[in-house]
Amino acid sequence: MSDARPIGVFDSGIGGITVLKALRAALPHEDLVYLGDTARLPYGTKSPETVTAYATQATKHLLSHDVKMVVIACNTASSVALEPLMRALAPIPVIGVIEPGARAGARATKTGRIGVIATEATVKGGAYERAIRKAMPEAEVTQAACGLFVTLAEEGWVKGEVAEAAAKRYLAPLFKGRNAPDTLVLGCTHFPVLARTIGKVVGKSVKLVDSAATTAKAVTEALTALGLQANRKRKGKTRFLATDSTERFARVGGIFFGEDIRAKDVELVDIKPG
Repeated sequence: MSDARPIGVFDSGIGGITVLKALRAALPHEDLVYLGDTARLPYGTKSPETVTAYATQATKHLLSHDVKMVVIACNTASSVALEPLMRALAPIPVIGVIEPGARAGARATKTGRIGVIATEATVKGGAYERAIRKAMPEAEVTQAACGLFVTLAEEGWVKGEVAEAAAKRYLAPLFKGRNAPDTLVLGCTHFPVLARTIGKVVGKSVKLVDSAATTAKAVTEALTALGLQANRKRKGKTRFLATDSTERFARVGGIFFGEDIRAKDVELVDIKPG
């Protein structure tokens, strides 16, 4: 038995394409539908109620594409909307990016000291700290909101003086002193494209955890456990949807996807409230 229905992937904008890229590499035989709610980004500065409402509307739109699973490729939405969406979309499985990243961070640390960088909303919500402590109760978790990283990533300024200056400003307070973290969770899907610069600033001794890769692993395991895999002999297709500016989506999305995306291949959609 195989299930050829697509996997729906949702983000507030374009950063979740890092998760899409990881899914494409791990599951080349699966069809993927990516929805970027670019008309209403960023989610990281909005209230939990607003984020939950937007995430619900976006995922309901994915259901119109007959998806067999929904992946919330947005840390902010995962931090506040995962449980409401799991209840609303049942029996369709919903997977967020926080739990896989937290578990990977707990596995990676040798000292129990774990740093998390994310958007303001994700940090304030405390979802990563709760998830890490669930996996490792004795963990020492420190966090920093790094909102400018989102802008730098979307502008393609992922290395050089500006990116390094921002990284030093954000990360210096986390890594001062003898009890600095030995592991840093990149708690925003925009951040993996800045990983080289972040790694340069924090040093080689700090393990960087990419939630995109860990989420792809969690999705693969869930598909197997639920018997939802597509036929491995087929070649999966990738479909892009955006709620605003297909040209910008294609231009910036290519940075995250690692290959060109043509604007004509991005479908403009209107997400209705409710």
